[in-house]
Amino acid sequence: MTRIDRKFAALKEEGKKAFVAYVMAGDPDYDTSLEVIKGLPGAGVDIIEMGIPFTDPMADGPTIQLAGQRALDAGQTLQKTLDMATEFRKTDDTTPIVMMGYYNPIYSRGVPKFLEDAKAAGIDGLIVVDLPPEEDSELCIPANEAGMNFIRLATPTTDDKRLPKVLQNTSGFVYYVSITGITGAAEAQAADVAPEVARIKSQTDLPVIVGFGIKTPDAAESIASVADGAVVGSAIVKLIEEKRPVDEILAYVKSLADGTHRA
Repeated sequence: MTRIDRKFAALKEEGKKAFVAYVMAGDPDYDTSLEVIKGLPGAGVDIIEMGIPFTDPMADGPTIQLAGQRALDAGQTLQKTLDMATEFRKTDDTTPIVMMGYYNPIYSRGVPKFLEDAKAAGIDGLIVVDLPPEEDSELCIPANEAGMNFIRLATPTTDDKRLPKVLQNTSGFVYYVSITGITGAAEAQAADVAPEVARIKSQTDLPVIVGFGIKTPDAAESIASVADGAVVGSAIVKLIEEKRPVDEILAYVKSLADGTHRA
């Protein structure tokens, strides 16, 4: 069992939904970013998604794109992102960390080396948005063999014919993208999401977490009420972009976590 599996088992025991928070590693700089990440569990975050900054983030809207650019401008690298995880693990050995990004930086490092280093840094799962199931042998299967969860995205356009393919070799949880389009765009609606979550759940025992377009505690609560949890990214990253104090960012995160946990 990974930390992710253990976290979902514990939440199920407590009858709680999972709150997942995304931040771009190294945004706006290494030290501030690490301070935010270290503060997330205390703000009620169940699972941390750490973005790997990349120059061509095709699934991301302007907010996350700019965050990646700020991180790269401040000198963030894949190695420094792994260093942050190592640093985080010195004081927290239970909160799961998922690295989210694109295949290019991992490919450049070399898959065996990346997996070895990620495992040593305490990374529990990967979301690599530009690696479809047809490329499972590239990273998904090696990651699973290394004891890491490989988490896949399902979307409103993932039809019944495609869904089994998306679910094969997926582990940890399924990330349901609630809207068609990029991160931080339209608002997710529970009425639209509920039947889709039910459809995915009819084909897998994995938890289904919903992300994209969640900005308020009420939205987090309503989405989590029809799924196994909610993910918020762009709305948190926006506060970092606005140079808000870390305690203010964490207070906002706590309000979202509280909303999710009310569901």
